[in-house]
Amino acid sequence: MVDEVMSGRDPAIRISAMPADTNAYGDIFGGWLMSMMDSAAGLTAARYSHGRAVTVAMDGMQFHQPVKVGDEVSVYTNMVKTGTSSMTIDVEAWRRERHRDTAVKVTQATFTFVAIDENGRPRPIKG
Repeated sequence: MVDEVMSGRDPAIRISAMPADTNAYGDIFGGWLMSMMDSAAGLTAARYSHGRAVTVAMDGMQFHQPVKVGDEVSVYTNMVKTGTSSMTIDVEAWRRERHRDTAVKVTQATFTFVAIDENGRPRPIKG
């Protein structure tokens, strides 16, 4: 796993994992992490399409490491494919223990978004 500081990328989202986000064993809920990834991909999709975009699919999520309370979670996005109204975005989540300098990748997934108009119908991307 590459240290995020060395990656040269800025995260779409960076947040600290808090006690309210944990399961009974003290690990962060996978659903919380998925939500952060969806939010980061949504920001990327909205910026690229210059408007509203919605999640239509998420594929390939695998958890490699747990996230603990106090860890800094950084979520990175990469637009990999665009269509007339759709966008495919690779998303990675990394964690850094609060008092350490290095980060490790905890999960990744591919999200698909569709740009929509004010009526909720697909619209062409204005990219």
